[in-house]
Amino acid sequence: MVRITLVEAIPFAVPYRHQPRFASGTVSRADNVLVRVHTDFGLVGQAEAQPRPYTYGETQASIVDTVGGALNDALVGVEPVRSELVAARCASVTGNYVARGAVDLAVWDLIGKLLGVPCHRLLGGFADDVAAAHMVSLGEPEEMVAEAVGVSERLGVKTFKVKVGRTPALDVAAVRAVREALPHADLYVDANRGWSYEDAVRAGDELVEFGVRAIEEPISVDDRAGRLRLAERWAVPLAGDESCISLAHVDRALDEGAVRAVSIKTARTGFTESRRILDLCLARNVAVVVGSQYEGALGAAATVSFAAAFAATAGQPAELTNYLDLADDLVVAGPEIRAGRAVVPTLPGLGLVVDEDRLDHYRLDR
Repeated sequence: MVRITLVEAIPFAVPYRHQPRFASGTVSRADNVLVRVHTDFGLVGQAEAQPRPYTYGETQASIVDTVGGALNDALVGVEPVRSELVAARCASVTGNYVARGAVDLAVWDLIGKLLGVPCHRLLGGFADDVAAAHMVSLGEPEEMVAEAVGVSERLGVKTFKVKVGRTPALDVAAVRAVREALPHADLYVDANRGWSYEDAVRAGDELVEFGVRAIEEPISVDDRAGRLRLAERWAVPLAGDESCISLAHVDRALDEGAVRAVSIKTARTGFTESRRILDLCLARNVAVVVGSQYEGALGAAATVSFAAAFAATAGQPAELTNYLDLADDLVVAGPEIRAGRAVVPTLPGLGLVVDEDRLDHYRLDR
């Protein structure tokens, strides 16, 4: 029987070529954590954790401590193929969503390597590629247009999540400019809770006229009454992200009635809980998008693998191109994107190989 012997957390920092900017924060570099799950068989599962202190409260240091401490203690001696036992042991460590999600992904990567099967086939294997969506960071309208047009021309991407959450006039001008530059693109917007209720009304009404297909997290998640009024006002769904950080959060958000589309992020709920969230949304006839936390290539591989695994997600664009905003990465090669579609890695597990020289260069614990 193969058993887990160590859960390791390696902090690293990679600079961005193009810094992500959004209403809830700006990321100047990828201060991430490489999670490695070791076994007595010699195989190692790997995944990437992305701290977002302003959303989840987790920092790079807290993830390192949790992964190498409580989660290591919970999993040493467990057989990795017993995925439900792994999930239960991880769930005993409350909170720490990103840390737990990364460990879950690393265990699935390990299972794939043990069985010689890519993760997307272990999960369901519905498709071998998925359409890519790109997130356009905040900037002046001309900057945002240049980013969207550049990605469209370079990668063939046709779907864009445009960041908003500033003054309604500036947000409307930016989305209008992107719409005019890419008239046939599929657009949706994400305010990252940056608007007041009044600004959400002013901006959202105009953005709906531009044909955006969803408005994600327009206002504070604590303003439940305001969110419900907005959801009833707009003809497009109010999408949940920061309000949907776990299965329990999604269940509550759907019960409250405002959220009518859900962003599932493997970066915070791994494969195991993400699959449960997907099943809940399917049961309630709620639309889903497989979202991104601005992961590096290893995180993007998890996004591609999950999105391609299921019929309900494989037909929708997944947010996965923004790892290309990094100036470098830990892996030998990232997911392949051709004609606007990301191809699922074919190697076992998540299918990517970490470049040990790059890891040595960027790690922060030496």
